Amino acid sequence: MSLYRTELRRLGKRRFTRWAALLGLLVLGAVLVGVFFTNQKIGPDQQAAAQRQAEQQYQEQARWAEQERAACERAKASGEDQSEGRYPPDCAMIEGPPRESIQAEWFLPSTFDFKSSFEGTIVTFTAILAVIGFVVGASFVGAEWSSGGMMNLLLWRPRRLTVLMTKLAALLTGLVALTVAAAVVWTAGFWLVGSLRGSTAKMTSGVWQSFALTGLRGLVLIVVAATIGFALASLGRHTAMALGGAIGLTVVGQFGVGILLAMAGTRFIEAWLLPTYAMAWLQKKVTLEDYQACNATYYGECKPDTLDLTWQHASVLLTVGLVAALGAALVTMRRRDIA
Repeated sequence: MSLYRTELRRLGKRRFTRWAALLGLLVLGAVLVGVFFTNQKIGPDQQAAAQRQAEQQYQEQARWAEQERAACERAKASGEDQSEGRYPPDCAMIEGPPRESIQAEWFLPSTFDFKSSFEGTIVTFTAILAVIGFVVGASFVGAEWSSGGMMNLLLWRPRRLTVLMTKLAALLTGLVALTVAAAVVWTAGFWLVGSLRGSTAKMTSGVWQSFALTGLRGLVLIVVAATIGFALASLGRHTAMALGGAIGLTVVGQFGVGILLAMAGTRFIEAWLLPTYAMAWLQKKVTLEDYQACNATYYGECKPDTLDLTWQHASVLLTVGLVAALGAALVTMRRRDIA
């Protein structure tokens, strides 16, 4: 009997795997439905309503300016404003905004433009499935250690590293299959949202290629998260090892470090936080800004210092984390006393 097929079947039969996958899919579905009902297609009726709102806003501002100018003239005539300084020296300076400054586009309802908005949904999709992958990966091997199933399996297949890597291969196969299937439905769902509640215009082959590459990077991030969860649980022989490590890293390594760096006045604090590198990996580049620094331009404009973090920087961090966690799990598996 093939160990790989056995592990694939066991992965699919586990209730935790099924419930975790179902939960992740329900969350993704809720996001999709929420976007659908919070957007609408822009047509002549919406344009006309926005134009009316813009005109109403302009009229309100014009009436307010006229009332304030009249109040200013009365105050100047009675001498009430001499000490208060509420009004400008010349009441004629109080005037409403020009009509063109209030644009009808401001009052249009939210609409889903597939070309400009879909890439952001890939980030949400990746984040949800990365969490699911981490938890399922940790539980898949952690339950084997805590229940004694790993020891029984090694009596049948004494090659430790082969057993562990076969389990990991089965896990990643199932996760990739789930991710690809969910991604197809996710893309089709948002294409439907764009068709019914927005726009799918200007979609070229280059745009689709960009979305595909972003999705591929998201898949890599999901696989890395699942592998690290698997490795941490194998190191500690329990699912709680991986979950505790993740919670500790989030609370201490992220919030704690962020607070300490802020107190120390460190520049570009986000460069020390893991989510920044996840975003850099998905979006190819993240630009951080230091608002405490001011670089005056020729026109007197103040621009903050910037720091670019690219997907290459993020790839180094992902590789180091993956190699360290999986390498430690393999070394420990080879040397530990299984009995």
